[in-house]
Amino acid sequence: MGYEDKNNWIWSENWGGEDLEVPRIVLFRREYLLKEKTKAAVLDISADTRYKLYVNGKLAETGPCKGDRQVWFWDRVDITKWLTKGENAIAVSVLRYPEDPTKGNHGMFRTSTPGLYVKGSITDEAGEEYPVLSDSSWKCRIDKKVRLLKEEEHFAPLCIHEEASGDPSLSGWRLPGYKEEKWENAFSYVEAQMPKAVSPGNLLPRPIPYLYRKNRKYKGIMDRKKSIFSQEEWGDFLHGKRALCIPENTEELVEIDAGEEMTGYIYLGLGGGKNAEIQLMYAESYIQDELVGPAKVPLKKDRTDKENGHLDGYKDIYHAGGYGTEEVPETYEPYWFRTFRFIQLRIRTGKEPLILNRLDYEETGYPLKVKTSVEVSDESMKDIWEISERTLRRCMHETYEDCPYYEQLQYVMDSRTQILYTYAVSGDDRLARKCMDDLCRSQRYDGLLNCCYPNCNPNVIPGFSIYYILMVYDHMMYFGDKELVREYMPCIEKILDFFRKNLILEGYVGQVGSVISSRFWSFIDWADEWNPTSGMPPAGLKGAITMESLLYIYGLQHGAKLMEFLGRNEDADYYLKEAKEVQKAILAFCMGSNGMIQDGPGVEEYSQHCQVFALLTDTVDKETGRKNLLKTVEEPGYTQCTVAMRFYLFRALEKAGIYEYSKKYWDSWRNMLKLHCTTCIESDAYSRSECHAWGALALYELPSVILGVRPAEPGYKSVRIAPVPGYMIYASGTVVIPGGEVWVRWTKEDGSLKLEYKVPEGIKVVH
Repeated sequence: MGYEDKNNWIWSENWGGEDLEVPRIVLFRREYLLKEKTKAAVLDISADTRYKLYVNGKLAETGPCKGDRQVWFWDRVDITKWLTKGENAIAVSVLRYPEDPTKGNHGMFRTSTPGLYVKGSITDEAGEEYPVLSDSSWKCRIDKKVRLLKEEEHFAPLCIHEEASGDPSLSGWRLPGYKEEKWENAFSYVEAQMPKAVSPGNLLPRPIPYLYRKNRKYKGIMDRKKSIFSQEEWGDFLHGKRALCIPENTEELVEIDAGEEMTGYIYLGLGGGKNAEIQLMYAESYIQDELVGPAKVPLKKDRTDKENGHLDGYKDIYHAGGYGTEEVPETYEPYWFRTFRFIQLRIRTGKEPLILNRLDYEETGYPLKVKTSVEVSDESMKDIWEISERTLRRCMHETYEDCPYYEQLQYVMDSRTQILYTYAVSGDDRLARKCMDDLCRSQRYDGLLNCCYPNCNPNVIPGFSIYYILMVYDHMMYFGDKELVREYMPCIEKILDFFRKNLILEGYVGQVGSVISSRFWSFIDWADEWNPTSGMPPAGLKGAITMESLLYIYGLQHGAKLMEFLGRNEDADYYLKEAKEVQKAILAFCMGSNGMIQDGPGVEEYSQHCQVFALLTDTVDKETGRKNLLKTVEEPGYTQCTVAMRFYLFRALEKAGIYEYSKKYWDSWRNMLKLHCTTCIESDAYSRSECHAWGALALYELPSVILGVRPAEPGYKSVRIAPVPGYMIYASGTVVIPGGEVWVRWTKEDGSLKLEYKVPEGIKVVH
């Protein structure tokens, strides 16, 4: 094939000017006349930036899953069930973000070459084949009636919310028989314009399953702020039992309850009502007027307190075109999924009445299948498990996400624990594999990873790169895939090499970062005392922070285990020797006169974090570590681990033999339940986000620690069953592992533990 030969990438020939500077939606369609019923029809499809594929008006698939400038993905979609004998329409809506990373979604890469790629065929029952190829026979049109908006002026990582106007000329464009009067023939790229060595030309098959979509109705009306309709009438409408006719020159304002935090595609069906304005504002909770913390985040109390609180959030605005009927309603479907628990619906009609035919949504997310179930003596854990499972689900789409409402970015630290939670409840590593590959591709020349990826913007938190090493180690222990470890070991070596190069004369890691506005951000945790320094221990204003040296040690120790797994024993020994040298430096320069580890060398500031990681890394002996940790648990004056760091705190409590103190820290989750949260919040002190999956800790603690089911050697070749009861009296349940399921039941009797278990045949048990 020559450089001037056409390929299967197409776009609009009229693209240019403002189109290059703002997000745009471009529509494509092609009709096919089929002589017989369809036997098989499969399409390979991709786009820069996103596509939504429709077949005869039905949404078949969305994609491609998130890639970057090195990797672009295509999807294989079976469209057989939507095709019929006769005329058929294949339609694609493509969302294109500008190449400038500040003018679009941070987590969606785009290139200098916008386009749509379709390649496939339809075979009918008579055996006749119809090629389906995106070329100049396709029609296209730029839809300038939809504007995508930045959610905030300074930090807008999503750019998904819209202001749109109904266009009568687009009514039925996804269906056969539509008249393409204002459409143009698509422009076909040639090979030279779409090189296969870089994105989007370097197409690779989708590495993860398709997201599920499930039709859902809203629970009901939370509050009728201003309405001529009764609560019952609104309820019937939301459940699809009736339509509502809003008179001309009328304002309606109601607040809708989904019943739980949700991610889904919104669907609105309208009739008449030309120039009516419909606003859909999406909120995670009711909030107070008071602002708290340095970031001035709204205070949150009871998340359902409509009497003393109010809703606030990002919104879509739709201006009705007035062409909808009962038979063929005008529809508005925002392009990207929305995150919401409550929706404030505000409607202002003009000179015509507006008929609301339909308002519902399709729930969407990664198809996580939870197979693990656990029952414990603490009855509050049942509800904590429920909100934890929901939190994990809402933070899993095409990547792991820190939160679904604000950023939808895959952070290294967050993802490490999210992946462990996924292993513990489902045994599914497909999204984890993509996560490890994504993050590896973000590695910089100096060895550090971007703190979140895919991300069009550079953002480096040095310590986060260490969590990547733990992520690969976890996969080794659960699945034992030597090729995966071998693939990512060079990345791990470069990470550790960065910290080695930044050791100073005293032997610990020198100052490599500072507050969020610095070249590197030395974030550790959203502790209340650290909010003025954006999550960095204030000791970092004076020089090095001890936590980065402790994380380096932790990375070396886990890197050594990975090296041993690969048979690289000399390299493992080197890592362990290096870890011991850094430990000596910490004891020499970072231990206070009270025997505790300081937040910075010689700085009389102490946190629970440093005591936790000093114990986990064996930088201090077990008894010293236990004593120091207990001080931070029982005495005031020590910066506490927030929800984000509780996983590591609990590992330290477990190692110190004082896991019963976890009861105190579960109060954070019990308080979430008291405040009617349906997901785990970002932080006790900084609860901007209502859904942060680092808080789904129960999904690991109950099966892996309290029931005690964990891998004893790489690949779960043997299972360790060693319950850590803590304050619990009994526990029972089934835990999924790669080789099947493990059943465990234990009770405390006369100060001893009565333990029963069943494991899959052929799996060795270690206690």
